[in-house]
Amino acid sequence: MFEAVHRARPGMDVLTVSCRPRLQAGFTYVGVLMLLALASLTATATVGLGAVMERRAAEEELLRIGGEFDAAFRSYLASGNSYPPDLQALVADTRFPQPRRHLRQIYADPITGQSQWGLVSAPTGHGIAGVYSLSAAAPIKIKGFEPNWARLEQAKSYRDWVFGAAGDR
Repeated sequence: MFEAVHRARPGMDVLTVSCRPRLQAGFTYVGVLMLLALASLTATATVGLGAVMERRAAEEELLRIGGEFDAAFRSYLASGNSYPPDLQALVADTRFPQPRRHLRQIYADPITGQSQWGLVSAPTGHGIAGVYSLSAAAPIKIKGFEPNWARLEQAKSYRDWVFGAAGDR
């Protein structure tokens, strides 16, 4: 277990005993490597969990914004029996002497981060009847929607989450 070394010098005999066991040589190095591996695994898991939480929050925001689009499209239809020609018409409906606001602003898609939305053509062929996200990613939430969003349970991607008067398609 201990190493004994006999070194002879001129005029002197010296016996040196090393107190470092040979079996433990490099043990600290292996321990540090294991600690670093554990720390990197923990960091990777934390980043992954953070990404999932961020995506869930974006989905909730998409549902909130989708609700506003639903209400805006229905309000536009109810006030004139026609579909808006574009999204800007929901923000400033100029069919009346005093422009009406069915939507406060054109929101950015929380999934893509872009202000561009996919547009659903109106059944009449004139105007738009709804919007959807341009993300082809599969949604995390697939069950447990409120009754008014029950149609979203069959969605394969965010593109299938349609909001507006065409949302019931």
